[in-house]
Amino acid sequence: MILTLAEIVHFTGSASVVPDQPISQWSIDTRTLPAGALYIALRGENHDGHTFLQAAAERGATAALVDDRRWPETPGLRLVRVADTLIALQELARHARAKLRFPLIAITGSAGKTTVKEAVAALTGATRNEGNFNNHIGLPLSLLRMDETAKAGVLEMGMNHAGEIRLLSGIAKPDIGVVTNAGTAHIENFASIEGIALAKRELIEELGPTGIAILNFDDPRVRAFSDIHSGRTITYGIEHGADIRAENVALTPIGATFRIQDVPFAIHLPGLHGVSNVTAGVAVGSSLGIPIEIMAEAARTLQSGKMRGERLIHNGVIILNDCYNSNPEAAKVMIDTLAAMPGARKIAVLGEMLELGGWSDRMHREVGAYAAARGIGVVIGVRGAASHLAEAAKEGGAETLFFEEPADAGDALRALASSGDIVLCKGSRGTRVEKALERFMAN
Repeated sequence: MILTLAEIVHFTGSASVVPDQPISQWSIDTRTLPAGALYIALRGENHDGHTFLQAAAERGATAALVDDRRWPETPGLRLVRVADTLIALQELARHARAKLRFPLIAITGSAGKTTVKEAVAALTGATRNEGNFNNHIGLPLSLLRMDETAKAGVLEMGMNHAGEIRLLSGIAKPDIGVVTNAGTAHIENFASIEGIALAKRELIEELGPTGIAILNFDDPRVRAFSDIHSGRTITYGIEHGADIRAENVALTPIGATFRIQDVPFAIHLPGLHGVSNVTAGVAVGSSLGIPIEIMAEAARTLQSGKMRGERLIHNGVIILNDCYNSNPEAAKVMIDTLAAMPGARKIAVLGEMLELGGWSDRMHREVGAYAAARGIGVVIGVRGAASHLAEAAKEGGAETLFFEEPADAGDALRALASSGDIVLCKGSRGTRVEKALERFMAN
């Protein structure tokens, strides 16, 4: 996206006097700021971006968006003064969205957003941002960084409170809205899963009659969103009744095979959730008129992202590295994936799941009991409430261990795992289960 400094001043309501100079790079971080960028100085809980104005100038920024206070002029850096830099960033994104002439796809859900985004991009040729820039800061940046010449655009919408998806939808104004599922992620801020589902539904409510809703048929709460959408709805899933349905699903050691409308698919994403995520991408592509045969060929190129079901092998041990994040539903899905894979012994290294509030102890116990019931032979809990997970798994007949430090869990895993075993590593970001994996693979 290219905007001129004059447009930036106009769109943000600034009174600054600037030349009509084009800007095509956008950054909030001086460590990765490209030359010629507009640096947006945001205030956070721990840092104030205004203290890095000199660093932005030294990195080659053309201009900076700053709060309308008496910030001193910075040599080589034009300052665009506004009342609030976060609101100004969001306003810039609104105007950037109005300049995009292609369909915009927004994805939300308790799990799978990033993988579905990657599937949509691969199957449709849509432009998308790197990583999971999906909040009130990341989404505006994603819009500003979109390629205006693309066929379509796809982005994520995350939330941990009611109303956030509505805010993001008001900025992005998507043409297509995808909801993957409604689960217990961030339930500490809600009274129930139903409350979370209503927060996800905000995306569909904001689509309007011309928007297309893409809904996961296999999730009853999400499927019901069609009742409030006056526009076109396409459902996807594995169960009978989905408009775009994956049939004849067979999980393989490296992914899965299935058919959609009698077209064969072979993917390198693990588990039934991998099948579901690709099927969501096919539903989006179908709404854009892309032939399923073309999407099936593109699906072969999809690979698991780093720490998102990434398949590794170390000293004959197969590892599923799904350490990016965790919640009860996502943990159970990966336990199912582990249970379905052929191996001498199944070992699950499961870190504490965060943001569960008063539900935490019960939900950790549910996951531990589930692992034992699915035949996972060894369950290693890591940190805090994962002790309840380990206790429940032990009661269910699994061999269990618990460690407060991920590195200690990695040492135990080195002593336990042998060639032919399969190991799942999963936990919330704050638990840093990847540190256990790093210790395990250090030899």
